[in-house]
Amino acid sequence: MCGIVGYIGERNVSNVVMVGLERLEYRGYDSCGIAVLNDGIKIRKTAGRLQRLKEILLQSPVEGKLGIGHTRWATHGQVSDENAHPFTDCTGRIALVHNGIIENYRELRRQLETKGHRFQSATDTEVIVHLIEDLAIRTQEKGFFTALRRAVGELRGAFALVVINAGEPDRLYAVKMGSPLVIGRGQKEYIIASDAPALVGLARRMLVMQDREIAVVSRRGVELRDFAGREVSRQFTPIEIKPRQISKGRYPHFMRKEIFEQPSVLSANISRRFRDDTIMLDPEFLFYPDLIERINRIVIQACGTSYHAGLVGRAYFEKLCRIPTSVEISSELRTSEYLYENETLMIAVSQSGETADTLAALREAQARGMKTLGILNVYRSSIAREADSTVYIHAGPEIGVASTKAYTAQIFTLLTLALYFGRVRRTLSDQQLRKIRDELQHLPGLVQKILTLDRRIKEVATRLAGAHDFIFLGRGINYPSALEGALKLKEIAYVHATGYPAGEMKHGPISLIDENVPVIGIAPRDSVYEKMLSNLAEARARHGRIIAIGTDGDWSLNELAETVLYIPETPEYLSPIAVAPVLQLLAYHIAVLRGCDVDKPRNLAKSVTVE
Repeated sequence: MCGIVGYIGERNVSNVVMVGLERLEYRGYDSCGIAVLNDGIKIRKTAGRLQRLKEILLQSPVEGKLGIGHTRWATHGQVSDENAHPFTDCTGRIALVHNGIIENYRELRRQLETKGHRFQSATDTEVIVHLIEDLAIRTQEKGFFTALRRAVGELRGAFALVVINAGEPDRLYAVKMGSPLVIGRGQKEYIIASDAPALVGLARRMLVMQDREIAVVSRRGVELRDFAGREVSRQFTPIEIKPRQISKGRYPHFMRKEIFEQPSVLSANISRRFRDDTIMLDPEFLFYPDLIERINRIVIQACGTSYHAGLVGRAYFEKLCRIPTSVEISSELRTSEYLYENETLMIAVSQSGETADTLAALREAQARGMKTLGILNVYRSSIAREADSTVYIHAGPEIGVASTKAYTAQIFTLLTLALYFGRVRRTLSDQQLRKIRDELQHLPGLVQKILTLDRRIKEVATRLAGAHDFIFLGRGINYPSALEGALKLKEIAYVHATGYPAGEMKHGPISLIDENVPVIGIAPRDSVYEKMLSNLAEARARHGRIIAIGTDGDWSLNELAETVLYIPETPEYLSPIAVAPVLQLLAYHIAVLRGCDVDKPRNLAKSVTVE
């Protein structure tokens, strides 16, 4: 989940690396550092965020044309200066940065310590640089590349590395196994990074490294080889991200910007997916109709917010396609003794396409002969390469760690996919499709109107910001909305919050309710509305502070709730998309009022690439 950057070219490497790290700070921000090769390797690193490293570089600058940088999400070893990357070998002539986890680092460390290697940190990463040093001494006549290749062959786990060697001041080495890594090409300059946003403005084309590959990067070009040393050929492709997409613009936070981008994301996707009576999927969707007709079960697997989107998706596949559908948490599914047949389709939902548990569960499904489909935001990601078929959510770069626009885009994409399957399987009539298509045309404007509640939501947040416990209640298709609302509050405001199916409240959680506990009730007029009112009445009878989300004109909610946030009337199947911005803005404002960093919440990272 860490962010890594490497650069070789004619610019001052410190400037390039720091800009790249700023764009990757959503991947981790416990500590950071930079190493520059210029008459030896010079390192500056520190615990804390990039601002601290900037201050250090102002006091003690390093300049050169080649270097590496890192921003860390701690796994092994506490947050400290000693555990910050980059790391060097005993001689100080080899330096590297690492994203991932080395599973066999303890045994490797013991072996290296018996040979006299001195370790300065508690990390798994430092083992790698000492292992390279050890092999470089033993295979000196065969060159540094051979030592590096043999070293990575001894590692178990996931890793992306960028390595510099003082003896080779004209090249960088990049290694990928399990963790993402891309190489951008500019004018006689190259930049290596964990994610494409770090390349924008410097490179126009990029190459996505694949597992078990090593790249030797110089100003003259990129030489790509596999772990066996065989040459690999692959073309650079255009970078599709624009600079404005990775800028906050007039917004104080990326999260706020991304919340307010949801109408435009939905509008673009509706135009992309619907052409008259035809549903258009991406070119990467490769399933033929006969395969779709044979599917007798769907299992959706995901983590976090993507899991909540999958729960909404289940309702779509079962209602529109009549396919039994289950939704599983990836980390639990991959270790369970699940019983699925070959005619089961696994759908993996992941914003980044690199989520470690989701990828592992997908691989397990393929090993059992199941067909797999990725619902993703990032092109050329690991899941995109390994799934049998892919549909993209087209949300654009999402920089805020807490997912917002990607969540509603995932729900919309799952709906679109269910509509497509329903047409193929003839469970959806022409009339039904036209009705849904017409209702979708109003969705962006409806969400835009909901966003005008921002000031009202801020007023509510001001009254609730001091609360220590929240309960979110929903029923039916909005039970996942309750889970997502609670997750958003936990993620960015550091407040204990729990989402429940409202009907389950009587089976235990009602004992938590008193005058100090806000109850967020998701109660639009829908098929479970009357039951939801009863549940809110039960919470009110226990002196709960009821904050309701209801449909315009539903004045009966005022009898139960301290505050009602009214949204326009919405078709029930679209209500999770309509409710989402209200929950997102509520969490956002509470977090800001509590002084939290909403874009970089503590202990979290955007892309969870370790298990």
